[in-house]
Amino acid sequence: MNVRRVLRIAGTALAVVGALVLVWVVVVWQWQDPFTAIYTHWKQHQLARSYERRFAGYHAARYDREGTISARVRTIEREARRYRLESHRGQAIGRIRVPRLHLNMILVNGTDHDSLKKGPGRDLRTYMPGEGQLIYIAGHRTTYLAPFAHIDSMRRGDLVTLEVPYATFVYRVFRKKIVPSDDLAVLHSRGRDVVALQACHPRFFATNRYIVWGRLMRIEPRGAAAFTPPSTTLAAAPLAAAQG
Repeated sequence: MNVRRVLRIAGTALAVVGALVLVWVVVVWQWQDPFTAIYTHWKQHQLARSYERRFAGYHAARYDREGTISARVRTIEREARRYRLESHRGQAIGRIRVPRLHLNMILVNGTDHDSLKKGPGRDLRTYMPGEGQLIYIAGHRTTYLAPFAHIDSMRRGDLVTLEVPYATFVYRVFRKKIVPSDDLAVLHSRGRDVVALQACHPRFFATNRYIVWGRLMRIEPRGAAAFTPPSTTLAAAPLAAAQG
């Protein structure tokens, strides 16, 4: 085999590899990495079964039909704190639904590498829905089912629903912002029940974080009538991990 033929074969091989890489990039950019998606799909199936058992076995609080909304809020706060302290890293804690993102997945407790491979996760330094503080949820954009692939498409007014065994919480988006990846101030709770959805930005890089905030609009307690929470502000709280 002469040198010219070797170079021609090598050139063709490189062209094919380049084309395949380009196709791969387009697929991941438009949709997601299919190989890691298989893993997360399997994990979500396992977590769904686990969460169903946890939901079925949960003893929700009883609500006085004549009780005030403030009394219901206090009951939910106690339930939420108890649930947070009973939940472990990597465990299924609820379900997150975001219509704009066509998202309906099991929510994982934790944002470490292994937890986020299973699905969107709650940062353990923040709170559970109903505690009246920040719930910070992170998710991937290109791998592991890419739950927040198109987080930048979310608009003011979009809904985010968090279901946990003691209640369902509906939030409405009111703010979006890009911050540096080392900006830990976004984890500080300001004394309101607010959800924050976070993903790396831009896609394929981790230099910044794209964050979408939603304000609590509706609470549906398990076993009681839904209500609109009062627009009160609690005292700002420290990082949740600091107090157990």
